Amino acid sequence: MSDLPTHTRAVIIGGGIMGCSTAYHLTRLGWKDVVLLEADRLTGGSTWHAAGLVGQLRDSASITQLLGHSVALYNSLEQETGLATGWKMNGGLRLACTEERLTEIKRQTTTAHSFGLEMHLITPHEALELWPLMNIDDVVGAAFLPTDGQANPSDITQALARGARMRGATMVERCGVESVEIRDGAVCAVDTAQGRIECEVAVNCAGQWARELGHRNAVTIPLVSVQHQYIITDSIEGIGGNLPTLRDPDRLTYYKEEVGGLVMGGYEPVPLAWGKNGVPADFHFTLLDGNWDHFEQLMEQALPRLPALETAGVKQLVNGPESFTPDGNFVLGEAPEVRNYFVGAGFNAFGIAAGGGAGKALAEWIAGGEPPYDLWPVDIRRFGHPHRDTHWVRTRTYELYGKHYTMSWPFEEHASGRPLRRSPLYGVLHEARACFGEKLGWERPNWYAPAGVEPRDEYSFDRQNWFGYVGEEHRAVRERAGVFDQSSFAKFLMVGRDVEAALSWVCANDVARAPGTLTYTQMLNSRGGIECDLTVVRLAEDRYYLVTGTGFATHNFDWVRRNIPDGLDARLIDITSSSAVISVMGPRAREVLGPICDDDLGNGNFPFGSMREICVAGAPLMALRVTYVGELGWELHVPVEFALTVYEAVMEAGRRYDTVNAGYRAIESLRLEKGYRAWGTDITPDCTPLEAGLGWAVKLKRGIPFLGREALLSQRKRPPTKRLACFTVDDPEVVLLGGETIHRDGQRSGWLTSGGFGYTVNRPVGYGYVRNDEGVDRTFLLAGRYELEVANERVPCHIHLEPLYDPRMERIKA
Repeated sequence: MSDLPTHTRAVIIGGGIMGCSTAYHLTRLGWKDVVLLEADRLTGGSTWHAAGLVGQLRDSASITQLLGHSVALYNSLEQETGLATGWKMNGGLRLACTEERLTEIKRQTTTAHSFGLEMHLITPHEALELWPLMNIDDVVGAAFLPTDGQANPSDITQALARGARMRGATMVERCGVESVEIRDGAVCAVDTAQGRIECEVAVNCAGQWARELGHRNAVTIPLVSVQHQYIITDSIEGIGGNLPTLRDPDRLTYYKEEVGGLVMGGYEPVPLAWGKNGVPADFHFTLLDGNWDHFEQLMEQALPRLPALETAGVKQLVNGPESFTPDGNFVLGEAPEVRNYFVGAGFNAFGIAAGGGAGKALAEWIAGGEPPYDLWPVDIRRFGHPHRDTHWVRTRTYELYGKHYTMSWPFEEHASGRPLRRSPLYGVLHEARACFGEKLGWERPNWYAPAGVEPRDEYSFDRQNWFGYVGEEHRAVRERAGVFDQSSFAKFLMVGRDVEAALSWVCANDVARAPGTLTYTQMLNSRGGIECDLTVVRLAEDRYYLVTGTGFATHNFDWVRRNIPDGLDARLIDITSSSAVISVMGPRAREVLGPICDDDLGNGNFPFGSMREICVAGAPLMALRVTYVGELGWELHVPVEFALTVYEAVMEAGRRYDTVNAGYRAIESLRLEKGYRAWGTDITPDCTPLEAGLGWAVKLKRGIPFLGREALLSQRKRPPTKRLACFTVDDPEVVLLGGETIHRDGQRSGWLTSGGFGYTVNRPVGYGYVRNDEGVDRTFLLAGRYELEVANERVPCHIHLEPLYDPRMERIKA
């Protein structure tokens, strides 16, 4: 270990696996001036007592890729550094004890195939051959991932630390951090008990202390500590060194071999809290007292599976608290509150599995100035206002901990911490029998139940209970008119004399247009990938109005603000809470609004892609002629105090046309038929507009510089290696959810980024990228024969390169 320097390029705070992995990868990128500070000794905190299972499959392709980077690193780290890591690729086994769980595993197997991860469905007896000591009386199926494994957490962390030191990193133990200094909104130094270090970058990998450390600089890191217990047994006859790790989710438990014995732990429905008043500063290599009464519920589940546990000796009941987050994913990236303040924390008990890949991704983010690939599921900017409140975070996190091994249902909503953010229409929509979902704390109507039906989701992998009711909402919008409460939209105001120049640089489309015009645009990263997908309205020469999705509020605000060129007078203001949004959509929308609005809503005065300040039912508002459902319509952006008045007037005026309330699940089915893209699924930072079929929304031919332009110009010289296309299945009973594998001429060629049902075309609809290293053009797409793998079974499908539904052409494409 080294003495404390006075200046360095990057200071990493925390010597667990995440801190050491970040240091290792920064030095591999050529950063020599890297200092890691550990308050006690390396591996302290929660790394040293982690169970050490390494699984790779997640719902996200990019996070599965990240976990694969961990495995690739662990395969070579011992040889590189000369230190043992305890890594072995002994595979991972997952059991199913119910038909529903078996369906989940089948869908997970298909997802693994989509992402190129080896995963095999096997019979209970084949599972028994891999794990001879278990009882399989209740097992109906299983899956095996041969490239999963396990590691010794302390050993692998020490190897990463040695690898970092070999390339010039400095490690300083017993040096606690007191604060991070900020100057002009950016990191400038780190203060410790041993002195001050000037630096360009600070990386908070402080584990359970990360939230408190971030709070000192108003950086929100939503994590809390939860007690997590497992037992370590004496040697058990029949346990071999190559025994796969075992997950038994229906019994809430996991197992791994440990020196001839077993580690057995799990995730109980109601966890034990810890650290509500903060984590003690000296809690580094300390465990809590084992709570056998609480652990008994897991033992009761484990004993029928593994009868040998009844007579096995128990060396220790380990009770080591770990940090968990309110959505079950870790926290990674540059804090939106402070420039050059990076975070890698909150690993939800899979820090060893993620540590290698997460450190690599974070190091590349630090060195490159932007995420190296789509990291949205773990991006720190996915959080928002609710996550500043530790009580709310704790409440939601406990619910997610308890669901760790429960069924992962499609369309599942969480119940804790609700309701929190409510639009002015919440009460009246509740009376209208809305079934609400939640996003970033907002209550949003997903669907409406008719009289006599409880507005409650009933989860299943088949058609869920709301399917028919959403179909009625869908048809009402297609044939008459529907009203949506979209008040949760994130809304920003950009003001200043240089706003046009600022947005012209950030936006891929041309926003240098006259006041009153509306532009659909993407914002791109340096690779040409889509970072934001939003609507920009010009209000005046020095003023723009930006509207984007609910869940992207923090991310998009941060992206725009960070990319305003230096020296320009352009300021971004979040005005989300100032207005509600009532969307009136459908072929009768003009007839619904006409009687309660004195303004001319005709095409001549109010064309598509425009904004007008009008009055509706006496309320002044901004009306945007735009649609995400493929029908005539307006978004009415209403000051909150007028929202209920406008809604009541719209519904009253719409009675003669049988206008209905409609929810977000109807929006999803409507937009799929029309071919509108969704950010985070169909379009991501890894997808360019040219690949996504959005080249028409890019100003490449106008010679105007913008962020990402050079990457697109380079890509345009040759056919892209992937293209987004639409797929339909003839059998209306097939359920598409996204993640299904696309097969072209019998070969795996991609996966669905989103899936659902089109009620107008009466068939399942999905979107996904067809991939080919030699290039993908229209001819290539149409020349193939396609199938989709759904729950491990292939079904024939049709490819479409145009929208399935287009009201202007009055056609439905089969």
